Amino acid sequence: MFLRIATAVSAASLLCAAAGATIAQTPAAPAPTASAPPAPASSAAAPAPSPSASVAASPGLTASGDMVATLKASSHFTILAKALDAANLSATLKSTPNLTLFSPTDEAFKALPAAQLAALMDVKNAQVLQKILTYHLVHLDLDTSKIKGAKGPVDSVEGGKLQIDGSGTPLKVNDANIIQSDVHATNGYLQVIDKVLIPANVTVPTADSGGAAPAR
Repeated sequence: MFLRIATAVSAASLLCAAAGATIAQTPAAPAPTASAPPAPASSAAAPAPSPSASVAASPGLTASGDMVATLKASSHFTILAKALDAANLSATLKSTPNLTLFSPTDEAFKALPAAQLAALMDVKNAQVLQKILTYHLVHLDLDTSKIKGAKGPVDSVEGGKLQIDGSGTPLKVNDANIIQSDVHATNGYLQVIDKVLIPANVTVPTADSGGAAPAR
């Protein structure tokens, strides 16, 4: 399934658009002036659900050299590691400093429709795969000290905006949860997420027809 993409990608061209990116702060909404009256007490009331009940468990990723070496040392990122190799991005993620990669787990990739995942790894869809992967990449050391309390857009290497939301728990990027934070590789941070991020201007092809399916 995983085919080598012959198109070389220049590290400089991938990173120049996103160098020096910062999160644009969005002011918080003012607090309401009055609170609603309390609901009547009920002896049979069920306990409130945990806000993190649906968040996937951390894969326990451990820093092991550069970003690529760290991903390949774990059994939870085999699809991402193969995709980076196929898209000729591994060399960039080994040598370029001050990066942050929002890293989907294998489970996140497998949540895509099977036909879409197969099509992404097809050599004829090289440009789509490159755009999706570089949309997960930021040319900035973006650790949780910069994410917590912040809310707003940050430039991705792909050129699109990622929406960072550090106002609650878990921390989020777009509609993905950060399920493990601040894995500090030698050249930047890996922030593990539970969903594959698709740029707004990208449609994912299907394996059956070669056509495009709506982006998730």
